[in-house]
Amino acid sequence: MRTAAVTQVRRPSAVRALTILLGVTAAATVVVELLNWWYAPEQGFGLAVRTGWAMLRTLGFLVLISHVRRGRAAARPLGLILAVTTVFAVGRLIVPRQGMPPLPGVLGFALLGTLCLSVVWLLYRSPAVAAHLIRHRRGLVLAEGRIAWREVAPKRPEATGWLLTSRVAALTYSPLMLVPALIAGGAVLDGRLVAVPAVLFWFVAGMAVSHLVLFCVAFLMRGKRWAGTLLVAITLGVLAVHLPLCWWLLGVDGLIRDGAPLVAAAGLALYSLRRAATS
Repeated sequence: MRTAAVTQVRRPSAVRALTILLGVTAAATVVVELLNWWYAPEQGFGLAVRTGWAMLRTLGFLVLISHVRRGRAAARPLGLILAVTTVFAVGRLIVPRQGMPPLPGVLGFALLGTLCLSVVWLLYRSPAVAAHLIRHRRGLVLAEGRIAWREVAPKRPEATGWLLTSRVAALTYSPLMLVPALIAGGAVLDGRLVAVPAVLFWFVAGMAVSHLVLFCVAFLMRGKRWAGTLLVAITLGVLAVHLPLCWWLLGVDGLIRDGAPLVAAAGLALYSLRRAATS
Protein backbone atom coordinates (compact mmCIF):
# COMPACT_ATOMS: atom_id res chain seq x y z
CA MET A 1 0.00 0.00 0.00
CA ARG A 2 1.38 3.40 -1.00
CA THR A 3 1.78 6.03 1.66
CA ALA A 4 0.77 9.67 1.29
CA ALA A 5 4.44 10.63 0.85
CA VAL A 6 4.79 8.24 -2.08
CA THR A 7 1.60 9.33 -3.83
CA GLN A 8 2.32 13.02 -3.36
CA VAL A 9 2.71 14.82 -6.68
CA ARG A 10 6.30 15.94 -7.20
CA ARG A 11 7.12 19.45 -8.28
CA PRO A 12 8.15 19.89 -11.92
CA SER A 13 11.86 19.50 -12.61
CA ALA A 14 12.10 23.18 -13.64
CA VAL A 15 10.71 24.23 -10.25
CA ARG A 16 13.18 21.99 -8.41
CA ALA A 17 16.02 23.38 -10.54
CA LEU A 18 14.89 26.93 -9.74
CA THR A 19 14.87 26.18 -6.01
CA ILE A 20 18.41 24.81 -6.16
CA LEU A 21 19.53 27.76 -8.28
CA LEU A 22 18.13 30.23 -5.75
CA GLY A 23 20.02 28.50 -2.94
CA VAL A 24 23.24 28.66 -4.94
CA THR A 25 22.62 32.33 -5.73
CA ALA A 26 22.07 33.15 -2.05
CA ALA A 27 25.31 31.39 -1.10
CA ALA A 28 27.19 33.07 -3.96
CA THR A 29 25.97 36.48 -2.77
CA VAL A 30 27.59 35.93 0.62
CA VAL A 31 30.84 34.63 -0.88
CA VAL A 32 31.16 37.51 -3.37
CA GLU A 33 30.46 40.10 -0.68
CA LEU A 34 33.11 38.59 1.59
CA LEU A 35 35.57 38.62 -1.31
CA ASN A 36 34.81 42.28 -1.98
CA TRP A 37 35.37 43.10 1.68
CA TRP A 38 38.62 41.13 1.79
CA TYR A 39 40.13 42.82 -1.29
CA ALA A 40 38.77 46.32 -0.63
CA PRO A 41 41.59 48.86 -0.15
CA GLU A 42 39.40 50.88 2.27
CA GLN A 43 37.31 48.91 4.76
CA GLY A 44 35.50 51.88 6.21
CA PHE A 45 32.07 52.48 7.68
CA GLY A 46 30.43 53.08 4.31
CA LEU A 47 31.65 49.81 2.83
CA ALA A 48 30.57 47.94 5.95
CA VAL A 49 27.02 49.30 5.68
CA ARG A 50 26.79 48.59 1.95
CA THR A 51 28.19 45.08 2.44
CA GLY A 52 25.78 44.34 5.28
CA TRP A 53 22.83 45.56 3.24
CA ALA A 54 23.89 43.52 0.23
CA MET A 55 24.23 40.38 2.35
CA LEU A 56 20.72 40.90 3.72
CA ARG A 57 19.53 39.98 0.25
CA THR A 58 20.37 36.42 1.22
CA LEU A 59 17.27 36.51 3.42
CA GLY A 60 15.31 37.79 0.43
CA PHE A 61 16.41 34.77 -1.60
CA LEU A 62 15.35 32.47 1.24
CA VAL A 63 11.90 34.10 1.24
CA LEU A 64 11.80 33.68 -2.53
CA ILE A 65 12.63 29.97 -2.19
CA SER A 66 9.67 29.63 0.17
CA HIS A 67 7.39 31.40 -2.32
CA VAL A 68 8.55 29.15 -5.16
CA ARG A 69 8.06 25.97 -3.14
CA ARG A 70 4.54 27.09 -2.23
CA GLY A 71 3.72 28.13 -5.79
CA ARG A 72 3.00 31.75 -4.89
CA ALA A 73 2.37 34.12 -7.80
CA ALA A 74 4.33 36.88 -6.05
CA ALA A 75 7.55 34.90 -6.55
CA ARG A 76 8.09 36.25 -10.07
CA PRO A 77 8.19 40.01 -9.30
CA LEU A 78 10.09 39.35 -6.07
CA GLY A 79 12.69 37.35 -7.98
CA LEU A 80 13.04 40.05 -10.63
CA ILE A 81 13.63 42.92 -8.20
CA LEU A 82 15.97 40.78 -6.08
CA ALA A 83 18.04 39.90 -9.13
CA VAL A 84 18.23 43.50 -10.38
CA THR A 85 19.09 45.06 -7.03
CA THR A 86 21.60 42.31 -6.19
CA VAL A 87 23.51 42.92 -9.41
CA PHE A 88 23.59 46.66 -8.71
CA ALA A 89 24.53 46.17 -5.05
CA VAL A 90 27.44 43.89 -5.87
CA GLY A 91 28.51 45.92 -8.89
CA ARG A 92 28.87 49.10 -6.87
CA LEU A 93 31.10 47.35 -4.34
CA ILE A 94 33.64 45.76 -6.66
CA VAL A 95 34.67 49.11 -8.18
CA PRO A 96 37.18 50.89 -5.90
CA ARG A 97 37.49 54.65 -5.62
CA GLN A 98 40.77 54.48 -7.51
CA GLY A 99 42.35 51.94 -9.81
CA MET A 100 40.98 48.74 -11.29
CA PRO A 101 38.76 46.27 -9.41
CA PRO A 102 40.47 43.06 -8.20
CA LEU A 103 40.14 40.03 -10.46
CA PRO A 104 38.40 37.80 -7.84
CA GLY A 105 35.74 40.46 -7.40
CA VAL A 106 35.18 40.76 -11.14
CA LEU A 107 34.91 36.98 -11.53
CA GLY A 108 32.52 36.78 -8.59
CA PHE A 109 30.38 39.55 -10.04
CA ALA A 110 30.26 37.77 -13.41
CA LEU A 111 29.21 34.53 -11.71
CA LEU A 112 26.55 36.24 -9.63
CA GLY A 113 25.25 38.14 -12.65
CA THR A 114 24.93 34.86 -14.57
CA LEU A 115 23.08 33.24 -11.67
CA CYS A 116 20.66 36.17 -11.36
CA LEU A 117 20.02 36.15 -15.11
CA SER A 118 19.31 32.42 -14.95
CA VAL A 119 16.84 32.97 -12.08
CA VAL A 120 14.94 35.62 -14.04
CA TRP A 121 14.94 33.43 -17.17
CA LEU A 122 13.41 30.49 -15.31
CA LEU A 123 10.85 32.67 -13.56
CA TYR A 124 9.60 34.35 -16.73
CA ARG A 125 10.44 31.93 -19.57
CA SER A 126 9.78 28.48 -18.17
CA PRO A 127 6.20 27.25 -18.85
CA ALA A 128 6.46 24.72 -16.02
CA VAL A 129 7.44 27.40 -13.50
CA ALA A 130 4.71 29.74 -14.75
CA ALA A 131 2.11 26.98 -14.37
CA HIS A 132 3.36 26.29 -10.83
CA LEU A 133 3.34 29.89 -9.55
CA ILE A 134 -0.42 30.40 -9.47
CA ARG A 135 -1.39 29.95 -5.84
CA HIS A 136 -2.60 32.54 -3.39
CA ARG A 137 -1.62 32.92 0.25
CA ARG A 138 -3.03 30.56 2.87
CA GLY A 139 -5.05 31.68 5.88
CA LEU A 140 -7.78 30.78 8.32
CA VAL A 141 -11.21 30.47 6.70
CA LEU A 142 -14.63 29.42 7.99
CA ALA A 143 -15.98 26.61 5.84
CA GLU A 144 -18.94 24.34 6.64
CA GLY A 145 -19.03 25.56 10.21
CA ARG A 146 -15.36 24.71 10.81
CA ILE A 147 -12.20 26.83 10.84
CA ALA A 148 -9.62 25.54 8.40
CA TRP A 149 -6.18 26.62 7.17
CA ARG A 150 -6.41 26.76 3.40
CA GLU A 151 -5.75 28.90 0.34
CA VAL A 152 -7.57 32.24 0.42
CA ALA A 153 -8.73 33.71 -2.85
CA PRO A 154 -8.22 37.49 -2.89
CA LYS A 155 -11.35 39.63 -2.73
CA ARG A 156 -9.85 42.31 -4.98
CA PRO A 157 -9.51 41.82 -8.75
CA GLU A 158 -6.58 39.62 -9.70
CA ALA A 159 -3.48 41.76 -10.21
CA THR A 160 -1.38 41.33 -13.33
CA GLY A 161 2.27 40.31 -13.17
CA TRP A 162 3.34 43.81 -14.23
CA LEU A 163 1.30 45.34 -11.42
CA LEU A 164 2.89 43.02 -8.87
CA THR A 165 6.33 43.89 -10.23
CA SER A 166 5.59 47.60 -9.89
CA ARG A 167 4.52 47.06 -6.27
CA VAL A 168 7.61 45.08 -5.32
CA ALA A 169 9.93 47.59 -7.01
CA ALA A 170 8.27 50.52 -5.22
CA LEU A 171 8.60 48.80 -1.85
CA THR A 172 12.40 48.91 -2.24
CA TYR A 173 12.47 52.74 -2.29
CA SER A 174 12.64 53.12 1.48
CA PRO A 175 15.57 50.74 2.21
CA LEU A 176 17.48 52.07 -0.79
CA MET A 177 17.18 55.56 0.74
CA LEU A 178 17.92 54.57 4.33
CA VAL A 179 21.18 52.71 3.57
CA PRO A 180 23.03 55.76 2.11
CA ALA A 181 21.44 57.96 4.77
CA LEU A 182 23.07 55.73 7.39
CA ILE A 183 26.39 56.01 5.55
CA ALA A 184 26.02 59.79 5.48
CA GLY A 185 25.39 59.65 9.23
CA GLY A 186 28.88 58.19 9.58
CA ALA A 187 30.24 61.23 7.73
CA VAL A 188 28.46 63.47 10.24
CA LEU A 189 30.25 61.66 13.07
CA ASP A 190 33.54 62.45 11.32
CA GLY A 191 32.98 66.17 11.78
CA ARG A 192 30.56 67.33 9.06
CA LEU A 193 28.09 68.76 11.56
CA VAL A 194 26.70 71.15 8.96
CA ALA A 195 25.15 68.12 7.26
CA VAL A 196 23.14 67.00 10.32
CA PRO A 197 19.81 68.56 9.16
CA ALA A 198 20.19 67.03 5.70
CA VAL A 199 20.92 63.56 7.11
CA LEU A 200 17.96 63.77 9.47
CA PHE A 201 15.74 64.87 6.60
CA TRP A 202 17.02 61.93 4.55
CA PHE A 203 16.11 59.49 7.31
CA VAL A 204 12.65 61.02 7.81
CA ALA A 205 12.01 61.03 4.05
CA GLY A 206 13.03 57.37 3.79
CA MET A 207 10.65 56.39 6.59
CA ALA A 208 7.83 58.50 5.17
CA VAL A 209 8.26 56.95 1.72
CA SER A 210 7.71 53.48 3.16
CA HIS A 211 4.32 54.51 4.54
CA LEU A 212 3.33 56.40 1.40
CA VAL A 213 4.20 53.47 -0.83
CA LEU A 214 2.29 51.01 1.38
CA PHE A 215 -0.77 53.26 1.23
CA CYS A 216 -0.42 53.71 -2.53
CA VAL A 217 0.08 50.07 -3.52
CA ALA A 218 -2.84 48.97 -1.33
CA PHE A 219 -5.17 50.90 -3.64
CA LEU A 220 -3.11 50.15 -6.73
CA MET A 221 -3.78 46.43 -6.25
CA ARG A 222 -7.49 47.25 -6.13
CA GLY A 223 -7.40 48.83 -9.55
CA LYS A 224 -7.67 52.48 -8.48
CA ARG A 225 -6.31 54.63 -11.31
CA TRP A 226 -5.43 57.54 -9.05
CA ALA A 227 -3.07 55.23 -7.15
CA GLY A 228 -0.97 54.82 -10.29
CA THR A 229 -0.70 58.60 -10.63
CA LEU A 230 0.24 58.85 -6.97
CA LEU A 231 2.95 56.21 -7.40
CA VAL A 232 4.46 58.18 -10.29
CA ALA A 233 4.48 61.31 -8.11
CA ILE A 234 6.09 59.42 -5.21
CA THR A 235 8.75 57.98 -7.54
CA LEU A 236 9.65 61.39 -8.97
CA GLY A 237 9.74 62.88 -5.48
CA VAL A 238 12.01 60.11 -4.22
CA LEU A 239 14.45 60.69 -7.07
CA ALA A 240 14.34 64.46 -6.53
CA VAL A 241 15.31 64.01 -2.87
CA HIS A 242 17.63 61.01 -3.05
CA LEU A 243 19.93 61.86 -5.95
CA PRO A 244 20.93 65.40 -4.85
CA LEU A 245 21.56 64.21 -1.28
CA CYS A 246 23.70 61.33 -2.57
CA TRP A 247 25.77 63.79 -4.60
CA TRP A 248 26.12 66.39 -1.83
CA LEU A 249 26.76 64.12 1.16
CA LEU A 250 28.51 61.17 -0.48
CA GLY A 251 30.05 62.70 -3.61
CA VAL A 252 30.06 61.34 -7.15
CA ASP A 253 31.09 57.92 -5.84
CA GLY A 254 28.02 57.80 -3.60
CA LEU A 255 25.81 59.08 -6.41
CA ILE A 256 26.88 56.13 -8.55
CA ARG A 257 26.90 53.49 -5.82
CA ASP A 258 23.69 54.52 -4.03
CA GLY A 259 21.84 56.49 -6.67
CA ALA A 260 21.99 53.96 -9.51
CA PRO A 261 20.15 51.13 -7.64
CA LEU A 262 17.27 53.45 -6.79
CA VAL A 263 17.12 54.76 -10.36
CA ALA A 264 16.94 51.14 -11.56
CA ALA A 265 14.13 50.30 -9.10
CA ALA A 266 12.24 53.46 -10.04
CA GLY A 267 12.61 52.72 -13.75
CA LEU A 268 11.35 49.17 -13.24
CA ALA A 269 8.38 50.39 -11.17
CA LEU A 270 7.35 53.02 -13.76
CA TYR A 271 7.85 50.68 -16.72
CA SER A 272 5.83 47.92 -15.02
CA LEU A 273 3.10 50.42 -14.14
CA ARG A 274 2.90 51.55 -17.77
CA ARG A 275 2.75 47.97 -19.05
CA ALA A 276 0.05 47.13 -16.53
CA ALA A 277 -2.03 50.12 -17.70
CA THR A 278 -1.78 49.13 -21.38
CA SER A 279 -2.25 45.38 -20.98
